[in-house]
Amino acid sequence: MAGRLEEKVALVTGGGSGIGRATALAFAQEGASVIVSGRSVASGEETVQMINAIGGEARWVKADVSRAAEVEALVNKAVAVYGRLDCAFNNAGIEGVLAPTAECTEENWDRTLAVNLKGTWLCLKYELLQMLKQSRGAIVNNASSLGLVGIAALPAYVASKHGVVGLTKSAALEYAKMGIRINAVCPGAIRTPLYEERIFKTHPQMEELVTALEPVGRMGEPEEIAAAVGWLCSEAASFVTGHAMAVDGGWVAQ
Repeated sequence: MAGRLEEKVALVTGGGSGIGRATALAFAQEGASVIVSGRSVASGEETVQMINAIGGEARWVKADVSRAAEVEALVNKAVAVYGRLDCAFNNAGIEGVLAPTAECTEENWDRTLAVNLKGTWLCLKYELLQMLKQSRGAIVNNASSLGLVGIAALPAYVASKHGVVGLTKSAALEYAKMGIRINAVCPGAIRTPLYEERIFKTHPQMEELVTALEPVGRMGEPEEIAAAVGWLCSEAASFVTGHAMAVDGGWVAQ
């Protein structure tokens, strides 16, 4: 499966569905061996089976990104299986509970920040420690269009994703001369299982409302985010680091 990532080793967290699954498949299609990680064994193993079905190479490793020991073990497993780590997509995240700032619970705040921001930092930490040994690597963090602008009723999520963008920029500057590039993607409204199963089925009118917010007149597809991540991890983006790329149909340009 020759491609831009041929003979590379890639790691995807939150790889059991949606953007994570699409990116794991895209990495495999570009020739990478893929470590797929997440908390749901069933969905993660399904992603691995999908990669195997197209002739790719993949392994599943269960991990909670908010726990340092599990993230360290995840990166160590990738290296033990494939010998190195060339690319990583730190995608695992949660939306948290919809509520105004004054009604946001401490539990919701702590859990959202633990997964979205601390989890991204932990992944970066252990991925970087390995990539520094290689003097080479490319990392992409999944932020959000809400890491670039605000929105009502998601204070913990918006804070966490702004944090991811800031963390991406700081880390990119720290390792720019060491052969490691670090960027972020900032997706807009993407047609994932979260939207399809948890939102649109319960509130059918929301699909029209969400679509209306997008200047291009439609929602994005997980594969469109995967394409951006793949490019950022490839040599085609060799002069790109510290960038928060909006892949949002023009939403934050309004």
